[in-house]
Parts: sequence; structure tokens; C-alpha cells
Amino acid sequence: MPISHIGCDDALLIIDLQNDFLPGGALAVKNGHELAPLINDIIKRGFSTVIASRDWHPPHHQSFSTQGGKWAQHCVAGTQGAEFDPHLNLTKITHIIHKGTDPKCESYSAFEDENGRPTGLEALLKARSIKRVFLCGLALDYCVKATALDAIKAKFDTVLLHDATRSIHKPELTLNDLQKKGVKII
Repeated sequence: MPISHIGCDDALLIIDLQNDFLPGGALAVKNGHELAPLINDIIKRGFSTVIASRDWHPPHHQSFSTQGGKWAQHCVAGTQGAEFDPHLNLTKITHIIHKGTDPKCESYSAFEDENGRPTGLEALLKARSIKRVFLCGLALDYCVKATALDAIKAKFDTVLLHDATRSIHKPELTLNDLQKKGVKII
């Protein structure tokens, strides 16, 4: 995967590489289990800031079908399903961002929920003088996309590491939309 020189103003954002999104999980993304080795290799390329987001839902989150939402119950805070892929090297992760913590609000983006409440990611990146973010993880057409668009909105140079993502639906529409909005795809 061609990644240009990594500097101290670059960050790697690993989106929702959690057990419930892997095969056997509540909302498995096809081939999601392939990502941990790829992402572990990417981490080794010299990122000093590596941030992992994770869904961290309360048990009665509004997005769950049991509450009238569209998704099966997933990534409930403190459960095995909410834990990171056990094959992901956590030792190089410098920060963890929890999202989806409000039971009454959806949150696909690692930057903010649907009501605009920040997770702290933007402030963290700016405090560390980050200019460029590289995104990988799950699922391309939901949380990775929402995070990439919010990164553009926050004026970060935004790079999607396409080989290190997996999508629920065919990725072409998502990739085209992201490119049109200023995301560089490699």
C-alpha cells in the first residue's frame, strides 16, 4: 500500500475494528477479519499518533432493532463484542475514542454524533498539531465514510487506505462520493 512519508503531523485513525463487526459477530462485515494484519503493518510505518475508535453502546441504544432501530444489538460497552479484534496490535494505539455512548443518538463518525456533540477527536488531533489523517477499518460505507467526511469538514488532509477497509455494500458508490468530497484514496 503506497503511503507517502509519515511525519509527526500525520495520524492513523483505525475505525471500529471490533469483534461484533468480524465474522461471527452481531454485525459481521464480510472479510473484516482480514484487516488486523494489514493495519498492524500500517502502524509500523512510523505513525506517532494512532487512534482507534470504537462503538461503545449502552444496552438499550436507539439504533438496536429491539429499540426500533435498524441494527442488531452490537458493541455493548464492556462486552466481548465491543472489544477490539484480538489480532490488532494495541500496544501502538495512543488514544481510544468511544462513540455511540448516548442511548438516544446515533454516531457513525468518530468526530461527532448525529446531534453534533463532539467525541473529542478533533480537539485531540488539533492539540497534537495533526494536519493529515489516514483512515482504515470498518465499515467503509458507514463509520469510515462518516469519519472521513467529518475529517474533511474539520480541514484535515484526509487519506483513505482502501485496502485496509471493508464495506457492507459494494464500495464503488462510497469511494466515488468520498473522492468527490476531497478524500484521497490510495
